[in-house]
Amino acid sequence: MTLVTAAGSGFKLLLRRSPQVGRGLATSVDASDVDKARKYCLNQLRQGDYEAYLIRHFIPSSARDAYDALRTLNLELARLPEAVSNPTIGRFRMQFWRDTISSIFAGNPPREPISILLHSAITNLAARAGASSTSSIKFWLLRFISTREKHIENRPFASLAALEDYAENTYATLMYMTLAVMPMRSMHMDHLASHIGKAYGIAATLRGIPILAVPSQPIQGPSGSNVGNTRSPTLLLPLDVMAEVGLKEEDVFRRGPNAEGLQDAVFQVATRANDHLITAREMLKKLQAGQEPGHEYEHVGEREHAYHGLLQGDEDTTSNVKRGFGVLLEAIAARDYLQRLESANFDPFTVKNSWKLPWGLWRSLKRHEI
Repeated sequence: MTLVTAAGSGFKLLLRRSPQVGRGLATSVDASDVDKARKYCLNQLRQGDYEAYLIRHFIPSSARDAYDALRTLNLELARLPEAVSNPTIGRFRMQFWRDTISSIFAGNPPREPISILLHSAITNLAARAGASSTSSIKFWLLRFISTREKHIENRPFASLAALEDYAENTYATLMYMTLAVMPMRSMHMDHLASHIGKAYGIAATLRGIPILAVPSQPIQGPSGSNVGNTRSPTLLLPLDVMAEVGLKEEDVFRRGPNAEGLQDAVFQVATRANDHLITAREMLKKLQAGQEPGHEYEHVGEREHAYHGLLQGDEDTTSNVKRGFGVLLEAIAARDYLQRLESANFDPFTVKNSWKLPWGLWRSLKRHEI
């Protein structure tokens, strides 16, 4: 597995700068360069995040380029612990992306496909909705990268609440950015995204157990001999849940699915993810019926979650839900995995591959149900 870089991918771009570079999103990129970047990101998703590849087809066209770039960035950052030999190198890469985001919003994106496509999407958004419409996306991006960096060593979460915070600052944040680039500012849609993003992030953590709980592939030296592994096995289940059921990391590393307490721990964590999906489903039904969601949004009032004057009653909420429904389809992907996990008696090592997800996504969009 290799890091995604302009040199490593063979992706060659020539940026054409206007005289206004440095004063905003003014750098122009040839349409053919954007098309190359789009194809690159699409290929990455097709090979590495097939759920996102499927969902992108239902994202509004105004946000599709941003969605592709953001999910490809998420894929690269998720791979970093596997792709580097130590966390220090990973942090250098995280800093590269932090600097890249600043360059993108300054109108000077690096010659790198994710950067090119994201810059194009941000520039188009600024042209449609004004320069101020992009500020929240920069905030979300920097928070997203910082959260990924915080967890680059793949250490267990201290608690189930800490896992939820991680999911909020990664997968829910990806959904916030997709909504923002449409552009859409809706407290109710962000509220739905928060619950769905938490469910998806928790499910993604459970999905990673069979991969991370075994040693990585050995690194071979020039002579062909093994010189070590990129990482040691790790188990990301929350420590409070593991303590409650008596599960020990070492048992999982040695015995895999036969470790005592593993299925109990996975069951508890999966139940929390399912609770978020149930909450989002009930909220959606109430909103579609013109009712209040039933409970307050815990993040309202936080930075970039200010909605003063942006909501104008139930009619706007109904319209927002309909227009942004494709973004909510992350719930179907999370539900699909959780159902397969339940069928495997909460043994993540024996979860079967899904063939129903495309049908589930289409049916959900047709019925406007999650």
